[in-house]
Amino acid sequence: MRATLDHMVLLVSDLSESAPWYDAFLPLLGFEKTRDHVYLHVDGWAVELRAAEPGTPAYGRYNPGLNHIGLNVADADTVMRVREMFAAKGFDVPEPQLFGGFATVIFFRDPDGMRWEVGYITEPQ
Repeated sequence: MRATLDHMVLLVSDLSESAPWYDAFLPLLGFEKTRDHVYLHVDGWAVELRAAEPGTPAYGRYNPGLNHIGLNVADADTVMRVREMFAAKGFDVPEPQLFGGFATVIFFRDPDGMRWEVGYITEPQ
């Protein structure tokens, strides 16, 4: 039996604040906005944004639940191009992290602090 990723639903504290971030970020990684708050990837899976219940706690990196979403790209140059293009849209971007010569990754944070890893990862040598 085999399963593939179909979709992810992300709860955000404020759709009006988060939507512009996702509108700028996801197209850089092969997503197309197909309707309000729904982004379809070229590989056929989708990300949907929904409003969290009012008064619920904010995302916490070490809270139970999702820690981060990791996307692997073709090479380290692509990681840097995504960084440059996102910065050109006016968003803050962190520096890349290099892991032992086998990975180049950047952890982008949405307005709620949800982490999206964009990286090029090879097998450790």
